[in-house]
Amino acid sequence: MPEGPSIVILKEELKPFKGKKVLEVSGDTSVQIDDLVNMKVHDFRTWGKHFLICFKNFFFRIHFLLWGTYRINERKDATPRLSLRFKNGEVNFYTCSIRRIEGSPDDFYDWESDVMADEWNAAKAEKKLKEMKKVNVSDALLNQEIFSGVGNIIKNEVLFRIKIHPESSTGALPKRKLKEMIKEARNYSFDFYTWKKAFELKKNWLIYKKKKCPRCNIPSEKGYIGKTKRLTFFCNNCQALFG
Repeated sequence: MPEGPSIVILKEELKPFKGKKVLEVSGDTSVQIDDLVNMKVHDFRTWGKHFLICFKNFFFRIHFLLWGTYRINERKDATPRLSLRFKNGEVNFYTCSIRRIEGSPDDFYDWESDVMADEWNAAKAEKKLKEMKKVNVSDALLNQEIFSGVGNIIKNEVLFRIKIHPESSTGALPKRKLKEMIKEARNYSFDFYTWKKAFELKKNWLIYKKKKCPRCNIPSEKGYIGKTKRLTFFCNNCQALFG
């Protein structure tokens, strides 16, 4: 599943089509698309893992789920869920969820919870986390209403970076560690973005899918932790367990 930084990169890649008129539209989506011909794309926006194609009075929300993909100026040997052709190229989306929503994204999204948005509000995230005392930190980091855009890779790497065991309870974290987790969720998202653009993301993983802890040089642990049961890699030695 693409994480927030990857969706921001998609937005940047589609910038040449912003303000352009749709010449052809097709796809096996069940939502209404036949009225898009001759409409101009007003904007491309992102909220966490949601990619938004904005028209005058409505927008499409695209979520790539686990296996969704896209192609720009090329096609896969498969029927796209949505295909948009412009005078200067085309974009094709595959194996994704698409919703058509009337109105403006500003009416539906809290931009302060998007870890990569200029509007990101760390104090608001802290307030929400303090109300979730019994929630596992792994689940808290994946909560899109608090850390929109954070996915499983970011979760693993943030917890390792700040030396917090993934089975810790959010309410048991010292205030300093809670603030550190919030800060690094955003910091690592921008690092992810930089490495992804340079095709160096996997090279910079410290614990995710690693057999050894790079700090302790001992075997790492892995398990399906929290209510989300997402695969988690960690070190029992250097990542402190709180709660």
